[in-house]
Amino acid sequence: MSQAQLITDAFARCNQFNILVVGDVMVDAYMWGKVDRISPEAPVPVISIKSHEERLGGAANVGLNIKAMGANALMCAVIGNDEKGQLLCNLLKQSGLPTNGIIKSDERKTTVKTRVISSNQHLLRIDDELTAPLTETLEHQFIEHIDNLFASNRFDAVIFEDYDKGNITPAVIEHVVSLANKSGIPTLVDPKKRNFDNYRGVTLFKPNFKEICEGLKITIAKGDFEALNEAAQMLKRKLGASHVMVTLSELGVFITDGDGYSRTPAEIRDIADVSGAGDTVISVAACCMAAGLPPVATAQIANIAGGLVCEKVGVVPIDKEALLADVIRR
Repeated sequence: MSQAQLITDAFARCNQFNILVVGDVMVDAYMWGKVDRISPEAPVPVISIKSHEERLGGAANVGLNIKAMGANALMCAVIGNDEKGQLLCNLLKQSGLPTNGIIKSDERKTTVKTRVISSNQHLLRIDDELTAPLTETLEHQFIEHIDNLFASNRFDAVIFEDYDKGNITPAVIEHVVSLANKSGIPTLVDPKKRNFDNYRGVTLFKPNFKEICEGLKITIAKGDFEALNEAAQMLKRKLGASHVMVTLSELGVFITDGDGYSRTPAEIRDIADVSGAGDTVISVAACCMAAGLPPVATAQIANIAGGLVCEKVGVVPIDKEALLADVIRR
């Protein structure tokens, strides 16, 4: 079977997959307007708002990307029992994503990120959030909820989508990885700083370049792939991870392959907005791994997917057909 046919078949099989997304779901709000003067009160632009919009964001954007790939995504998170939490659940339903993995709590606050945009220029972001870790009681409730989801569903992959908003704790990580490993399904991680060292035994660990340098407390020159490989192998051994994949922005994607590595260069594209690209990369990688594609092919396809969404303004999911056509052309 040719490589093109292998990938085409893998994309077709995505329609059979169920993927659990554990992490920090949120609302992405947008305020669109026009700037034509500077404020007399301070040297800042004055924007006249013409429209506004609310979309799914954070881990929920991963769900949208998984759905766009044809697979079923189940979001698993704790949100606030508040007005924005109800909005988030409504957005999930409108997008065809289930809400039975969501827990609402009076102890939490639903995260909302508001982006202010003028003429496709991102001017400002306002974060309204609570980032403290789950309380011990709520953490126990969350873990019990995850157990029930595993008991009543068949999953083909698990994604940890960590935005450091408190949903993912060391105990949650350890418990979910154990469940997934017992079930023989891959676990993929999009990490942040707080839990960087806690993702032990996962299948694919995907930091960006800044995160791997900060996480290991090392300095690497960007473009020094031998040094990056040494760092990735160190991290791989430290976590007991099967693979480490590092997104490198304009330099593409790096992935460990045994004791060596492979790097897929970035494509030359008309970049409009990098928001949400990491969500797309981890989503597509999960679908590829669930389909049994090898790590290097997984990284190559995820890299193309990340580049494609950067051509769009705002956080938008991948176009599966456009992605497949772009991959096959190579």
